[in-house]
Amino acid sequence: MKRTPSPFKWRHFEPELILLCVRWYLRYQLSYRDVEEMMRERGLSVDHSTVFRWVQRYAPEINKRMRPHLKLAGASYRIDETYVKVGKSWEYLYRALDEDGNTIEFLLTAKRDITAVKRFFKKMMRADHRRLPFSISVDKHASYPEAFTASQEEKVIPFDCRLRRTKYLTNIVEQDHRFIRRRWRAMQCFRSFHTAERTLEGIEALHMIHKGQVKRLAGRDAMGQAKFVASLFQIAA
Repeated sequence: MKRTPSPFKWRHFEPELILLCVRWYLRYQLSYRDVEEMMRERGLSVDHSTVFRWVQRYAPEINKRMRPHLKLAGASYRIDETYVKVGKSWEYLYRALDEDGNTIEFLLTAKRDITAVKRFFKKMMRADHRRLPFSISVDKHASYPEAFTASQEEKVIPFDCRLRRTKYLTNIVEQDHRFIRRRWRAMQCFRSFHTAERTLEGIEALHMIHKGQVKRLAGRDAMGQAKFVASLFQIAA
């Protein structure tokens, strides 16, 4: 049997240390230089640019490996978008949660239009931990009805699913946006769209873990969460 190469091959630091830095950066309101200083206090010389490369490499990997361990989400979807600053421009982060506030899916796009909504619907319906929706609640933006109808015709969304355009039903998503906003504000802004996309994958993944979406893992169990992330890479925490 062919052995899968370690994702930490050729790294100069232990996998445990790399994952620690990546987890801290994605979970808390820290800059890359904050993580560098925290490591220096522990007698380890890790440059902030190295931490950046680690985040870009392992944030999407954490999101990918975590997905099979998520609990099934609810069947009532709530969708809303928030702004994320990338360079000198503002991009849109679409996010879908269920009625209990569990994250279903997210997508960073350059535009807020029908094409972007259709792309998000397709990605959302591919999520492994989602149930088929019986309703999707959105705000009053004009792009949603046409994208919803087109997605039903393309058999992306079930025909018996209802679109509800009621502002108050998306409040749970708007409240959940706060965590994401706090993170990118601490970063000041992302350098590029690609950087933002990869970093947000890790931020959303750690947020899902913290919200208690992983099977048999409590949202308040910080030590258990650290061990879980390490176990995704078959290493001890």
